[in-house]
Amino acid sequence: MTDSGFTVDVDQNQYLPEDGRDVSAVVTVTSGTDVAVAAPSGGAGSAEIIIIDCSGSMDYPPTKMTQARAATAAAIDVVRDGVGFAVVAGTSTAWPVFPADGRMAVASAATRAAAKQAVAGLRANGGTAIGQWLGMARQIFAGYPAQLRHAILLTDGKNQHETPAQLAAELSQCEGTFSCDCRGVGTDWEVSELRTVSTTLLGTVDIVPDPAGLAADFAAMMENAMGKQVADVSLRVWTPQHATVKFVKQVAPAVEDLTGRRTQSGPQAGDYPTGAWGPGESRDYHVGVEVNPAGVGQEMLAARISLVTPSGAQVLGQGLVRAIWTDDEALSTKINPRVAHYTGQAELAAAIQEGLEARKQGDEETATAKLGRAVALAHQSGNEDTAKLLSKVVDVVDVESGTVRLKKKVEDADEMALDTRSTKTVRVKK
Repeated sequence: MTDSGFTVDVDQNQYLPEDGRDVSAVVTVTSGTDVAVAAPSGGAGSAEIIIIDCSGSMDYPPTKMTQARAATAAAIDVVRDGVGFAVVAGTSTAWPVFPADGRMAVASAATRAAAKQAVAGLRANGGTAIGQWLGMARQIFAGYPAQLRHAILLTDGKNQHETPAQLAAELSQCEGTFSCDCRGVGTDWEVSELRTVSTTLLGTVDIVPDPAGLAADFAAMMENAMGKQVADVSLRVWTPQHATVKFVKQVAPAVEDLTGRRTQSGPQAGDYPTGAWGPGESRDYHVGVEVNPAGVGQEMLAARISLVTPSGAQVLGQGLVRAIWTDDEALSTKINPRVAHYTGQAELAAAIQEGLEARKQGDEETATAKLGRAVALAHQSGNEDTAKLLSKVVDVVDVESGTVRLKKKVEDADEMALDTRSTKTVRVKK
């Protein structure tokens, strides 16, 4: 069903066996080429903050700091005229680099040039406290009435100068305020740490093993952010009485479990955040619902899935998930191919992360089993990118059965690339 430039399509096997309770569906949400939403009165449409790690380790090798400055300049060049923007530097504290008064600048040829000049003066020195950096960004965003707020965060190290609890506390304050794409440069940073930031703030995380790749990456992230038109859309799942939502996961373009992020939006309805959307974007969500069984031949609406604006005032699109009870085994045992595919992709991501963790802990048996399972799943689903990354960590003996041997020597960058990109999925054709 379509409205306001969004379509919501539901793919499922509607048939359940006599006592069947579990209903599973893949919901595809696609934004039209003309989606847009009005900016709030008196405010600009979007705002951007670039957060740069300026800790001492950014000088080892010096190319890191040099390329970080170049990447920031490349991202500034992409900021459109009229968009609010700022640059923040982070060590064991954080401070505004541009504008120096901690406000937002409005992008123009003059402010972009001034920002790049300020960035050129950045030097590496000090520690790492990512929560402080995010807090500074949050304060700057708070003073600027923009609908779409996005940050890019670059670090090369672990969050050593504050406690995990301090970072978690700051993240909970930032959640829902802005989105954040995280990049780790080199191999001395912690994947799980940055993944927590990017997941909470509905962004991406990736490794840039060689600093020389930073400028292109930053420009692409900013280009993508400039393309967003609609802020903070939620997936609203309504279920009938005596039915419960078991899970809601984004499954394409990457696996992101949204189940724990539900906010109640009314009787029997909950909202799950999907972040900002650009025109012509398409994402898949896997929704699982448990219903009370009904008699053979009976049909019920198991869930109504709507796409809603932040206030919930506007429904942008809607799809229905049904359940029909049957005693025809051929109907009830058929697994919808898209549901099966994405169940496998979610298992693939988990197998990689568990396998790498076991490898780190020295549990070679578990690591071999999990990474072997990942190889088989990547092969079955045609996820070639993940298969390539896996082949740098294991020697594949038999791809069909997932028989592998752990490589004796693995580059840190290869292992971290596999970990950060483990959640990227391939789509299955309808």
